Amino acid sequence: MADSQGALTRTSIAQTEKIYCANCINCKLVRTSNGSGNQYYLRVRCSAGKWKKKLGEEKIYKYFTVARRSIDSCESYEPMGEPREFMRELKKSLPIRDELYT
Repeated sequence: MADSQGALTRTSIAQTEKIYCANCINCKLVRTSNGSGNQYYLRVRCSAGKWKKKLGEEKIYKYFTVARRSIDSCESYEPMGEPREFMRELKKSLPIRDELYT
């Protein structure tokens, strides 16, 4: 009986924590051309197709903002590591603004 109550408590806690999209295996880094030759911006997209605009198009986010993207639940979420540690390290390595790469 104690085991089932403990399992319920862990499940409730897990459901109340934020899901950070950056910690999901479906969050992919892609290059987006800026239209002038070989320069590009880094963007992120959901390979599971969960990020959509109102008209149904795929939504792509700027790379430096990926740590801000979180949701309450997602059936396609597959964590890549312990969320707090992963997000802490990610925030240290992200650029502070949108950068143009060559």
